[in-house]
Amino acid sequence: MHYLDVASEIGFDPHPTLANVGLSPDMFENQDQTLQAEVVVRLLEQSAAASGCETYGLRMAEPRNISALGAVSLLVSQQRTLKDVLNTIISYRQLVNEALAIHMENAGKSTILRQEIVIGAQESLRQATELAIAVLFLTCRSIFGTRWRPSSVNFSHPAPASLRIHRRVFQCPVSFGSDFNGIVLPTEILEISNPLTDPVMATYARQFIETMSSGDTVSTVQEVRKSIHILLPMGSATIEQVAKLLAFNVRSLQRRLDENGETFVSLINEVRREQALRFMKDPSCALGHISEQLGYSNPSSFTRWFATQFGVTPARWRATQGIRYRRGVMPQAVLPEPRIRRAL
Repeated sequence: MHYLDVASEIGFDPHPTLANVGLSPDMFENQDQTLQAEVVVRLLEQSAAASGCETYGLRMAEPRNISALGAVSLLVSQQRTLKDVLNTIISYRQLVNEALAIHMENAGKSTILRQEIVIGAQESLRQATELAIAVLFLTCRSIFGTRWRPSSVNFSHPAPASLRIHRRVFQCPVSFGSDFNGIVLPTEILEISNPLTDPVMATYARQFIETMSSGDTVSTVQEVRKSIHILLPMGSATIEQVAKLLAFNVRSLQRRLDENGETFVSLINEVRREQALRFMKDPSCALGHISEQLGYSNPSSFTRWFATQFGVTPARWRATQGIRYRRGVMPQAVLPEPRIRRAL
């Protein structure tokens, strides 16, 4: 279901919101039309607010299957196991969504698929995050059917007033107010096989995708920013871990950043500032939660950093902005996630 279909389903007039972000309804007629991630994020958030529909992004994902990945879907559909499918999506994430950061983390009996939308703005990412996670979830379900059995789907934002759409889409425990966005799987299901795989077709598909992506220049700076977003809540956002994630050695990564006029320290501070303001503007986010999301195990360390960056303490900043912390109420039907955040 695309953007206009959701608007029609919920009785929402999208034209003023489209105009506000510089888009027109005609743009959705072209299936190959690409939009900047920042524009899509603003469109989804503004549409959810204007329509009063807290699940706008999730509704867009609901009828989708593997074809939602675009050209990459041909290669993904031919992978031998679930693990191969996930690794392929991770490898070609730029072709799926330019703003998507995704990381697969082994935590013993559980495996965590962390997903983040990374843009250079401090806007809410609730709708875009739910859309991206649902697309991955439904892609795997379309390939593996009932053998795709996640332990939970996790969101760092608060629960909506109604969980009806989330239950309908995911059909597994959903946790809100979590310390990461993503999906938790039993590690044992990573080896489930794809009965429709064809090794010859997989080879042809990979060659085709490589041809498509050969002209793309992946920004090292943007990939480092994405990695920092993923690793910060884990307390692992070091240059060593980022280099490992991107298959660089530390010296090569530093040289790439130098060539772009950046340093790792400046980028991690930049990401922290963006994330801090995004969380601080959300009245449902406690300061302790924000501290953890930015990689600080001690809230006092976060307070000192924030005061250095913004000239006031976090509590004072919220007071001057007229933002009062509002404790979220977790619906009893939502199950807590496993405490496996710092498994690296």
